[in-house]
Amino acid sequence: MTDHPKIQELHEKRAIGRLGGGQARIDAQHDKGRLTARERIDLLLDKGSFREIDAFVEHRTTDFGLDSKKFTGDSVVTGWGTIDNRLVYVFSQDFTVLGGSLGEVHAEKIVKIQDMAQKNGAPIIGLNDSGGARIQEGVISLGGYADIFLRNTLASGVIPQISAIMGPCAGGAVYSPALTDLIFMVRDSSYMFVTGPEVVKTVTQEDVSFEELGGASVHSETSGVCHVAADSEADTLYLIRKVLSYLPQNNMEDPPYKPTRDNPLRREEALDTIIPDDPSKPYDIKDVIQLVVDDGEFYEIHENFAANIVIGFAHLGGHSIGIIANQPAVLAGVLDIDASEKAGRFVRLCDAFNIPILTLEDVPGFMPGTAQEHGGIIRSGAKLLYAYCEATVPKLTVITRKAYGGAYDVMSSKHIRGDVNLAWPSAEIAVMGPEGAVNIVFRKELAEADDPVAQKDKLVAEYRAKFANPYVAASRGFIDDIIEPRETRPRLINALEMLSNKRDSNPAKKHGNIPL
Repeated sequence: MTDHPKIQELHEKRAIGRLGGGQARIDAQHDKGRLTARERIDLLLDKGSFREIDAFVEHRTTDFGLDSKKFTGDSVVTGWGTIDNRLVYVFSQDFTVLGGSLGEVHAEKIVKIQDMAQKNGAPIIGLNDSGGARIQEGVISLGGYADIFLRNTLASGVIPQISAIMGPCAGGAVYSPALTDLIFMVRDSSYMFVTGPEVVKTVTQEDVSFEELGGASVHSETSGVCHVAADSEADTLYLIRKVLSYLPQNNMEDPPYKPTRDNPLRREEALDTIIPDDPSKPYDIKDVIQLVVDDGEFYEIHENFAANIVIGFAHLGGHSIGIIANQPAVLAGVLDIDASEKAGRFVRLCDAFNIPILTLEDVPGFMPGTAQEHGGIIRSGAKLLYAYCEATVPKLTVITRKAYGGAYDVMSSKHIRGDVNLAWPSAEIAVMGPEGAVNIVFRKELAEADDPVAQKDKLVAEYRAKFANPYVAASRGFIDDIIEPRETRPRLINALEMLSNKRDSNPAKKHGNIPL
């Protein structure tokens, strides 16, 4: 039985739309090692779950010969589907159609799917691969970008917004991803910049390649714009699927619970000896994380940017948590500008989406020096402090070793609404390290001593014995308990479950004035 002619016509139009800019352009996309817009959606979503909308939309421009270059669906594919059977909305820019450029109807398609995502309370994922604004449409395309930016902003903290940069992303196009919660990039294949290499060369005389200016390595290691850089498009899409397992559908829901066979009462004797006897020696805080969380699984983000602080997602007793941990193996775990901003934004992401925060603390203080002071370390440190103070989700803190000075206050201390604050016996909680304290407090005695070195060693030992421990803070109630390191996992799971019905709020206001 043959289909009715009208149905045949529908099938033919759909087939034309699926070809995007045509087979030759699809082949050119593949030759660059890139997938097409639809192939990406197929890899991202559960098999067979994608439902496309606006497949028959066409642009309305007649200038510059565009009236003879119409493509069914224009240069973006939009719709919804599921990831692990959970609803998500998606748009995927099609580079085979007019270079994926954003014109009026391209923007309208994205705006429609953004509005649907927000109204229905589900994540939206943008797969970006675009040459930028459609120049032939002039200011109309700029207006389209602004319509998208507004919705990014209004949806911020309401639904998870994830951006994947799969190819070029330049000019105004970079600001939509920058407004979203997480940005993924593909190494050696994707790049982001406000102005391209040619403009840079004209204005500043710098000769720079696309990769050097705005590649995945630059943004994941130097600028911090990119949260996760993957080696291939398939890896990128897999990692997006995985990160959603830690996030709720929207800000009114709790994150999904993930049952585990990992014993919630599991003790880890290795933690008892993980802190070196010499307080100046490093250790890797990721080893602590892996020994504590469910099945040793830690989803790290911003891995290669500001590595002196570690952030990411894990499960603890089946519950999704966000982890912020000072990293003694890099710059002794000191807080600097980049680390403060990296952690501050992550705290706010977790707080927006009801994800409890675990802070593992080993921090000698803020980074000294003119570069940091002139770069605004005061403002950056205040961002992290503000984020922790403002957060109302359950906040657990474990001080493993150093907690010195203002950094002790900032890292989710009891004083800024930490819910459960624990310390290991190796914790050193003080205004500053023993060496610095002795140099200041006993300056006169040291100057007058017959043997200043021996006298200093004696005073440092006395200071360490008296102050570089958790007992003074515990005697004041600033620490809820001092625990054996091996007990960390069961104690944290117990605390999480105790806090499962926590309610806290901030004063009524339009919004605070975070020190941006």
